[in-house]
This record gives sequence, C-alpha cells and structure tokens, in this order.
Amino acid sequence: MDVLEWLSAALGDDAIAAGVLSTDREALDAARTDRSGWIADGSPLAVVNATAVEHVQATMRAASEFRIPVVPRGAGTGLAGGANGTDGAIVLSVAGMNRILEISADDELAVIEPGVINADLNDALEPYGLFFAPDPASKAISTVGGNIATNAGGLLCAKYGVTREAVLALDVVLADGRLVSTGHRTVKGVTGYDITALFVGSEGTLGVIVGATVRAIPIPAGEPTTIGALFPDVRSAAAASARVTASRLRPAVMELLDAASLDRISAHLGADTIASAFGTTGGGSYLLVQFDGPSAAADAASAAELIGAEGGAVRVSADADDGERLLAIRRAFHPALAATGEVLIEDVSVPRSRMPEMFAAIERISEKYGVPIPTVAHAGDGNLHPNFVYSGAEVPPVVWDAANELFRTAMDLGGTLTGEHGVGVLKRRWLADELGPDSYDLQVKLKSVFDPLGILNPGKVFG
Repeated sequence: MDVLEWLSAALGDDAIAAGVLSTDREALDAARTDRSGWIADGSPLAVVNATAVEHVQATMRAASEFRIPVVPRGAGTGLAGGANGTDGAIVLSVAGMNRILEISADDELAVIEPGVINADLNDALEPYGLFFAPDPASKAISTVGGNIATNAGGLLCAKYGVTREAVLALDVVLADGRLVSTGHRTVKGVTGYDITALFVGSEGTLGVIVGATVRAIPIPAGEPTTIGALFPDVRSAAAASARVTASRLRPAVMELLDAASLDRISAHLGADTIASAFGTTGGGSYLLVQFDGPSAAADAASAAELIGAEGGAVRVSADADDGERLLAIRRAFHPALAATGEVLIEDVSVPRSRMPEMFAAIERISEKYGVPIPTVAHAGDGNLHPNFVYSGAEVPPVVWDAANELFRTAMDLGGTLTGEHGVGVLKRRWLADELGPDSYDLQVKLKSVFDPLGILNPGKVFG
C-alpha cells in the first residue's frame, strides 16, 4: 500500500469523491504558488482539503508513516512562499475549516477554526461591539490561521499590535498526528513555557494550527478623524511621521507613500483624485494618519500641527466619506503597481526614528541598480514595503541584487528582514545573518523537537 492508498483509507471511503483528497492537476498547480508570485518546482503529490481535525491528524500520521513532507496551507495569500506546495509533498489545506465556534462578549474572545476569513470574523464580532485587531491588507481574503502562522500585521499594528498580541490559545496537530492545546482563555496565564507564542509565526514548520482562541477588543467610540498630507519629498514625510510618534500620540493608522508610489497612483486613479483632495497635483510623498476613539479630533489637531511644521500640505477631515477619499489614495497602491508590471512585494522593518534613513537608502538603491522601488510604509511602526516592479515571468537577478542590499541596509539600521510577511522561501538566505549563528542553531534544534523527521514544511524558513 502506498501513501495515497493509506491516506485515502484513513480519510474515509468517499474522500476522493467528496474532494477531501485530490490529485487533480489544476489543484496541484494552484497549490504551488501564492501572492508573492513564486512558484515551487515540480509537483505536489496530493492536496488534502481538510474540513475536520481528524483529516489533519490522518494526513500527519500518513506522512509520518511514509516520511512524506507536508505543506500546511490556508488561502494562499502569503507573500514569502511559505505555503507553496513543493515537489512530492502533500499540501494540507485547512481553508475549509472555517467555522466560528464561539463568541464570548463577556470574555472578549472568539474561538475559531483556522480557515475563517479575517473580514468574516470582524463581521461576526461587530454586533457585539468588538473587533479582531490584526488587519492585513488581504483581510478580505486571508484566513486567521494564515495570519497566525505568519504573525501577520497591517495598518493598525502601531496601536493594536501584530497577530501575536491577539492570540490566547491554539489547538495544533503535531507532526506525528497528536493533537495538543496550548494557552488559555484567561486574561493572564503564565504556566510553563509560552508554547503558544512559538507556533505564532512558525509558518507551518512546528505543527498544523487547527483551532484558535483569539482576543476581541471593543470597537473605538465615536468617529475617526483622518489626516492627509502632501510633502515635497519622502524624507520630510518620514520625519513628520517620526515626529508624530515622538509626541506620544498613537494614531490607529499612519501610512506613508513615496514619490514613485504616488506617481503610479495618480496615473491609476487619475490626477484629479489628488487634485480634488488637496487642490494640487503636486507632491513627492503622501502621509495618511487616522485617529480613533474619544480623543480622535483633539489628537488629530495636534498631529496636524506637527505635520505642517515639517512642510506638509495638510488636510484634516472628521467626515467619514471625506476620510474614505483620503484612505482611497493609500488603498490604490497595490492595484496601481500591478497595472505597471510584475511586482515583488517586500517587507522590512526599522526603528521608527530611522525611517528617513531607510527611505533615503531605498532611493539610492533604486538609482544604483536601475530598478523602480515604489515603497509604502506602515509609518507608525517602522514597517516598510519596498515593491520591485519588473517585466517578465521571473524576478530578474538585478532585482535580487537590489533586494540583498536593501535587506542588509535594514539590518544595519537596527531593523529586521520581515515585519509581517514571514520568511518562507524568499527570505531564508538572509535569516542566519540576522539571527546570528547561536540563535539560528537554537531555532533549528527547536524545530527538530517538534518535527524530528523533518516532514513539516521542509525547505521553508530554515532551508
């Protein structure tokens, strides 16, 4: 009996007919890629579309028995290749495990399966006056399980934190098929090692997340107040954002677009979009700031004064529709870039005080290698997304050369290779440089404790 026969029997007689187990060529090919554009070589052996914990356990037991690699996968919206099905692997999709099992308004938490879409969870929480704070740009299509696996972030992280801060407990199937539960439902819990935190951001290399208890927080009272500001150059805009942070103000959103981004957005939306908002099409950078909660208007007034002092042409709006128009400029970033070529979306973080230096370095690297690098930053937390625009089916070597210098510059500034996308395949070559040899060795040894056979997402993160 081979692994597919063993797995088919373990999943149930109707596993193939029900679509739980698939060897369909189209399904195998779709599992080889994600939103990064990276496509794994070869072909996966099969795709398991799990709808129950038992499906995940059966898959891991079969993989352990036959020493077959397993690639856990959610919606496939990742940007580092971490969930891409590799040659000869079983792709274990938990996207079909998409039930919200419990919402406790009193305890401000939700118990969910990993395939729940981020936006769907917030829709379910809204009637209770609660929301799930992590908000990746892909929240309309990304799964909470994927958010947890990559420790995803988003626009609200500076104020509300990345996914790790929202995870209370996890149910995880280990490499040998055992089901373990970690964490707690209580506000405090310090018993033993924090194994829950190990799984958050582990990218499927330690176990398969099959359930989560996540923190829900109150929706801020009142209407938000939004600031849009045009600057002559990106360094002055970055300096303004750093000044807002240093003032101890805490905006819910603070986003920064450089000139290369703003030019493409203007072309994509039409020049009149910016002209109607600011009375001019001029500007080499755009800073978007939004405050929420009872003090939103007062905080925005203070921030607007600081931003204006750095040379920004400022517009402040407490009107919801007008605020949406200011937000729309930022939201057009990815569609505008996609309209001009192929895009490699990258992700680095630096201390917030050093963002002006990082933007200056990006401009220098772009000029040095002759590669456009339109960049958007979650300026409130120092997380930059340099985007490399190119043509052709594969990322040209010159783009990787530019990216290499960019990553090393971020680390030299006291930063990190990734603030929210994860390491996956695309960043693994630089991981040891950031961690250092001793820390890297500890992490490799830690993986071997959870995955002694090396079958969980091999080739990802640690190579």
